[in-house]
Amino acid sequence: MLQQVMTAPGEILFREIPVPEPEKGQVLVKIMKIGVCGSDIHVYHGEHPFTSYPVTQGHEVSGEIAELGEGVEGFAPGQKVTIQPQVVCGQCHPCRHGKYNLCESLKVMGFQTTGVASHYFAVDASKVTLLPQEMNFDEGAMIEPLAVAVHAVRRAGDMKGQKIAVLGAGPIGILVAQTAKGMGARSVMITDISDIRLAKAKECGVDFCVNTKTADFGDAMIECFGPDKADVIYDCAGNNTTMGQAVKYARKGSTIILVAVFAGEAKVDLAVLNDHELDLNTSMMYRNEDYIEAIRLVSEKKVLLAPLVSKHFAFRDYLEAYRYIDENRESTMKVIINVQE
Repeated sequence: MLQQVMTAPGEILFREIPVPEPEKGQVLVKIMKIGVCGSDIHVYHGEHPFTSYPVTQGHEVSGEIAELGEGVEGFAPGQKVTIQPQVVCGQCHPCRHGKYNLCESLKVMGFQTTGVASHYFAVDASKVTLLPQEMNFDEGAMIEPLAVAVHAVRRAGDMKGQKIAVLGAGPIGILVAQTAKGMGARSVMITDISDIRLAKAKECGVDFCVNTKTADFGDAMIECFGPDKADVIYDCAGNNTTMGQAVKYARKGSTIILVAVFAGEAKVDLAVLNDHELDLNTSMMYRNEDYIEAIRLVSEKKVLLAPLVSKHFAFRDYLEAYRYIDENRESTMKVIINVQE
């Protein structure tokens, strides 16, 4: 089979290796689709602080079961699946208390361990989640980023009747906005400085789409939600401008949740944060229950994934996919690699 290897920033080769045999407790997955995310782009540019080379990438994935290892139950060849890419110790305090997404020695496939970018991938059955047979492989590959959004939304508790503001209309921001609405939020506003991205958010059913290049964030919240403004603000852009907007204009006593990986060292007005008794919270990856909820939201058509798929590339054109993303940053949402074509 073929396996992708990034040997250095901007350099990818493909090598032929044997199809792996699933060991005891493992499942052999025929990889169908792989999504490219922002962290993959950081690796491509040599800007990911926790990834060394060579590395096989890929962590947003869909496929079908090809073979079961000894002792594996609950799965059958031909079933559609996705893979949770976290590699955890199972022994540290977070792991022992069910928060394995915060494992003290967390590794992620495609960054610190071998990713799924190959024709077949052998993985522990515990990391495999079944997809509905009616779900297509593009959608299956996007369950991972949707699980990020689900986990982030859940960090604020019950969404029913809530007014939600989302800063940043990239793929995660639009998924957070859809998830909040799908989990019961009364109304959702999303902001960006790109009309192209805001139009995509509107296509996905977000209630209010505001360009903060021409509109004031604080005024927009009052216009969309009334004088009580938002109950929760999600920062899905991760920079001093958006976090500054959130802290400055949040309703006193409300919640801000940082979802994005922050770009550099933050400058946050802690005096306002303190004086307004704001809850500043964060979100890190996901757990299995987030995958299950993500699948439910897609199955019930409460989250639309198809509008976020920008382009497909063949497996051997991995490098071209990265170049395309670099050249079309504003208009590109999700690029999908077709592994078997």
